[in-house]
Amino acid sequence: MQFRRRDLLAGGAGLLALQALELRASTPADGGSELWPRTAQVPGGIARLSLGPAPERPLAFADQIPVLVLGDAIEWTALVGIPLAATPGERSIDLRGAKGAGARRLSYQVAAKKYSEQRLKVPPRTVDLSAEDEARYQRERTHLAGVMATFSETVPHASMQMCVPSPGRRSSSFGLRRVFNGQARNPHSGMDIAAATGTPVVAPLAAKVIDTGDYFFNGNTVWLDHGAGLLSMYCHLSAIDVRVGDVLRAGEQLGEVGATGRVTGPHLHWSVSLNRAMVDPALFITG
Repeated sequence: MQFRRRDLLAGGAGLLALQALELRASTPADGGSELWPRTAQVPGGIARLSLGPAPERPLAFADQIPVLVLGDAIEWTALVGIPLAATPGERSIDLRGAKGAGARRLSYQVAAKKYSEQRLKVPPRTVDLSAEDEARYQRERTHLAGVMATFSETVPHASMQMCVPSPGRRSSSFGLRRVFNGQARNPHSGMDIAAATGTPVVAPLAAKVIDTGDYFFNGNTVWLDHGAGLLSMYCHLSAIDVRVGDVLRAGEQLGEVGATGRVTGPHLHWSVSLNRAMVDPALFITG
């Protein structure tokens, strides 16, 4: 089901209420226990680490960045986003009690993963920026780094299975390594969904809108905060239907597919960020 509404609820309390409602609606009647997101301890994946029991929610940090912790006094779990640039081997998170007590380090292993590579020959003007465009990009990069650092106290509900934000064909997968004119570029940090201009784009999970704008590479863009460092981004939109501060429920429209920014045709670029690491959106959806 799709919803179109604005300013129905506002602030963290509204998001908490929506998440509690959706948790009751999404809990399997048979008590099914499939966990979302799926675990993949590889670069661009997610580690699910057991923290054991504690009377209060522990605090967890990956390279001093706060980590999402779910659960209750019987069992707490950390969900850690693994950066695409992470090298295989041992990584760790730092833990401490809610009042700073009981500091310890918890290690886990990251396995290697080979992502697909795409080599393209394109006109130089499409990859080489003018001085003016480079300056704009750097300004936007600084701003977006601040957006990605958002960490709200609201914690997502236990079921973090997401709906696909737009119907269409998956035209490019997460982690694809692109080489333009022999020069390697950053790996693809999201999932591309090919769809016609005007196709609705919806929130895949309850969220608060934390940023909207028109950016050089990404075009019309919306950022959503799902709580505790779990964010998502929607790019190249032809229309933005929300404002910063709006609280959305899963399935509520936030915009429409378009071809704004640096693109060759209409599609949705969808990214998911966990503790400031871009992770594979496919880990949150079926299929």
